[in-house]
Amino acid sequence: MTQEPNETATENSRGKAALEAEQAIERLTFSGPARWVIIAATLLAIAVAINQLFNLRLFGTSILEGMYLYILAGLFLSLTFITFRIGGRPSPRVPWYDWILAAATLGVAGFFAWTSEQSLDGGWEYAAPETAVWASMVFYVLILEATRRAGGLILFGIVLVFSIYPTFAEHVPDPLSGFSQPFRDVIPYFMISSEASFGIPMRAFGNLVIGFILFGAILQFTGGGRFFNNLALSLVGGYRGGAAKVSIFASGFMGSMSGSVISNVLTTGAVSIPAMKKTGFSARYAAATEACASTGGVLMPPIMGATAFVIASWLSVPYTEVMLAAAIPSLLYFFGLFVQVDAYSARRGLRGMARADLPKVWATLREGWLYVFVFALLIFLMVAFRWETTAPFYAVALLLIVNQLKKGDRVSLDGFLNMIVSVGRTLSELVAVLLGIGMIVGAFQATGLTGPLATELVHMAGSSVPMLLIMGAITSFIFGMGMTVTACYIFLAVVLAPALVQAGLNEMAVHLFILYWGMVSYITPPVALGAFAAATMAGSNPMKTGFEAMRLGGVIYITPFFFVLNPALVGQGPAWEVTIVLICALIGVWLISAALQGYVAFVGPLAGGASSSMMRVLLFVSGFLIAAPEGGIAGMSHLVVTLIGFALALVPVGYAWQSRDKVLPAV
Repeated sequence: MTQEPNETATENSRGKAALEAEQAIERLTFSGPARWVIIAATLLAIAVAINQLFNLRLFGTSILEGMYLYILAGLFLSLTFITFRIGGRPSPRVPWYDWILAAATLGVAGFFAWTSEQSLDGGWEYAAPETAVWASMVFYVLILEATRRAGGLILFGIVLVFSIYPTFAEHVPDPLSGFSQPFRDVIPYFMISSEASFGIPMRAFGNLVIGFILFGAILQFTGGGRFFNNLALSLVGGYRGGAAKVSIFASGFMGSMSGSVISNVLTTGAVSIPAMKKTGFSARYAAATEACASTGGVLMPPIMGATAFVIASWLSVPYTEVMLAAAIPSLLYFFGLFVQVDAYSARRGLRGMARADLPKVWATLREGWLYVFVFALLIFLMVAFRWETTAPFYAVALLLIVNQLKKGDRVSLDGFLNMIVSVGRTLSELVAVLLGIGMIVGAFQATGLTGPLATELVHMAGSSVPMLLIMGAITSFIFGMGMTVTACYIFLAVVLAPALVQAGLNEMAVHLFILYWGMVSYITPPVALGAFAAATMAGSNPMKTGFEAMRLGGVIYITPFFFVLNPALVGQGPAWEVTIVLICALIGVWLISAALQGYVAFVGPLAGGASSSMMRVLLFVSGFLIAAPEGGIAGMSHLVVTLIGFALALVPVGYAWQSRDKVLPAV
């Protein structure tokens, strides 16, 4: 396998370090007491969740929601100190002081769980007794340290600053000025109130996230990942650029289950990147394709990682509503990615993978029908019965039962325990981040700043919706560089979303807009951790890979503006309107992708030279006009703008048709 000239000489140290850390975590295996503590705590937490969500009353009585969340927090936050080291480097050896921190976490969370009913009756979030105040202080320090270990220094710094912000809010200039409160009043509010650490983020975790994370893990451990990869191979592997198209499908499915861009790159990229390079893709393009596909997977229903469940809780809507709203933007993104890969393959004259080496479609479906059925069952239970909280547990039970009846993929006891360890590590990381970011939410609630800040942002934008959206996109991108997707979303849902909604935009579209622009940083330099991780695996230059990923995933920068200005693209409108707008958007994305690659997929290339550049510009403009969310350009209606776009597209598409027999070098 050859590498592009000089591409390994300038590897980006940050991307390499991120990749090495993730690889180390993936290889991390705990043994002895640590392993059994992780297993026991995770299984106990799952049992408590099942008891609560199914209302089984296994403990003789119903558990209050506050007590339930404190129990989950205590179990998983304590695991943060067992699974993450104080210095940041992964290690299976747990120092003695981390055992003390884990025990202290269990103790203080147990205190709040035990007194949850008394706390609710006595209004402790506003007038906590002395014991609760000191317990809150201890819990506060433990959450900060757990957030630092699981979320990194940037997130820790943001949480720390905002957690003490209510103590000096009145001295901060507008628009961030608010009501100040003593430190000893603020911290109990964070720990006890349902508007802070144990507010919407943790409620979403306890009611929705825990079941779906468990489902995704068990689906992978029981062979689901291999099935979806084989299904993608059998469907598109034989067509031109088949290896890259397989990567798009497989990484999309896996990313939807895992909810993590980096871990998705590490798992699917280990197979897809060598396959792409072997069939003629450059190392840079192979890495960019994997990074874009893995990023899109986190945005793809039905699972979409943890953030979609937080959106559902934040908007107080069924998760299925979020899932259906996200379907069209996800389709547009993957369609754009697929079209660009096809165009690149056509330019290079790349062939598909040998049919003899590919699995057969029907044989693959026959062997993996269980996974298709489980997905169908999951979606049916969520859509038909609205069992968002319990549906994943039914799917998990079915998976485990049928898995034990199949000899080839049967999970052993040791494999099951390894899976539980992996689930425990994932959930502990998520809980640490959610509890930390919850204090930011609490800080804005405690100072009464949320409403005035939204008004001030609208005023700063001059009541201009486009300017407000641009400000929102830049803000989301910046925070997405230093925070996890879930943390970035929660912060912006408090600070930015009210301003966009106040400007008259659809609430569901606004929250998806924030989610999309928070994800952009994974493929956009200077951070581009997804692209950098893939580049290290491919042996390509990380920065060049990042810019290639920007071009390949270009639709992700444009689509959020389309759907936030026209809610029909998130399914908010009559069926006929949604259908027409979707068809126009697909055509627009096809033309924009052709402009980015210099080749009109399924038609022909745009020959080199000045004429090619002019045709690409014309294609981009025509695609944008066809997919444009609304009229108003030069006073023209939406219909007129769309028709002008179609008229402009005729020239470059005709030009490409005339050049269809040419094979051009990659650009």
